[in-house]
Amino acid sequence: MAVTVFAVVLAAAVLHASWNAVVKTGGEPELRLALVGLTIAIMVLPFCLLVPPPPAAAWPWLLGSLASHLAYYELLARAYRLGDLSQVYPVTRGLAPPAAALLAWLFVGETLEPAGVVAVLVIGLGIVALAAADRGGLSGRRALVPAILNAGVIGIYSICDGMGARTAGDPFSYIVWLFVLDGLPFATLVLVRRRMALVRAVPTLWRPAAVAGAMSLLAYGLVIWAMARAPIAYVSALRETSVVLAAWIGTRVLKEPFGRRRIACAALVALGVVALQLSRIP
Repeated sequence: MAVTVFAVVLAAAVLHASWNAVVKTGGEPELRLALVGLTIAIMVLPFCLLVPPPPAAAWPWLLGSLASHLAYYELLARAYRLGDLSQVYPVTRGLAPPAAALLAWLFVGETLEPAGVVAVLVIGLGIVALAAADRGGLSGRRALVPAILNAGVIGIYSICDGMGARTAGDPFSYIVWLFVLDGLPFATLVLVRRRMALVRAVPTLWRPAAVAGAMSLLAYGLVIWAMARAPIAYVSALRETSVVLAAWIGTRVLKEPFGRRRIACAALVALGVVALQLSRIP
């Protein structure tokens, strides 16, 4: 992997961990996520003029992705409301690759090599150690439930997006329309459920939401750029350093507890994820 690509993927990892930190900071993650989704839709909307809508065959996958993203935002907001960034992020992102591998095995027929099975066990060990780091904290333990469920949701929308982009023929068209539509269902749900709170939050939260939305888009774009220039498995593996970065941001910047232990556990999770990704290389 070229040095430039290596640096770009690391930058994407920093951006991904950072936009989650912005969502977590200051409470009300539900309102922040709703505004982030709307910001992304507004940023990408002009590109709809440049690409056609996906063909009819791709829309079932796109709709499946939108439904699973709605669940993703709901679970992520709940997890961040109950737990810390340094706890929730490593669990959610660390378990997502094994969840995707399991779904690929069930529905696409892909299998794991023995090294991949060992990697999944390492990830599981890191997650268990991370859960034990709270030393009985009830709120933190409760946060693990939506975090773990969300890993499965990420696996679902990963399969939907992969198949949708293939079916669309033009991946860029699929990506543009996905980003434009992605945040609307959750923002609508929040508007119906907490209309006045969302309206009151706009003057104070639109700036951090815009920053988080821009970081999310840029992180995704950098990864796509890197995957066009280096093996996808290598890029995916390096991107998982965001798990360690999120633990570091949470414990050092946001002053969350159990810093050294959580960073060590996150590093173990990241090691397992990297090994899992690399085990898929023929």
